[in-house]
Amino acid sequence: MISSIALVALLLPGRSEAYTPDQQQACTPDAFRLCSPEIPDVDRITACMIRNKAQLSPACRVFFRPEPREASERVERRPAKRKVAKSHKAKKPAH
Repeated sequence: MISSIALVALLLPGRSEAYTPDQQQACTPDAFRLCSPEIPDVDRITACMIRNKAQLSPACRVFFRPEPREASERVERRPAKRKVAKSHKAKKPAH
């Protein structure tokens, strides 16, 4: 059980960073509830949790926010608005 909890904690984004007890406490129940068939494969657990992000508890979901780089890549780029030049044609005098 302890090793499974440790594996679940490893699935959080930024694996190179040390996980906190809060992250472990928040996400372990969700990992067992949603992704138990994937344990002990950390990569599969991670994919499962991301796939089921909408079903994660709010406490765990906050740890699955996109990284700043990922968020900037998702920004929809819209073309700049063009200014329409008004025609300055001389009006013909009415006869």
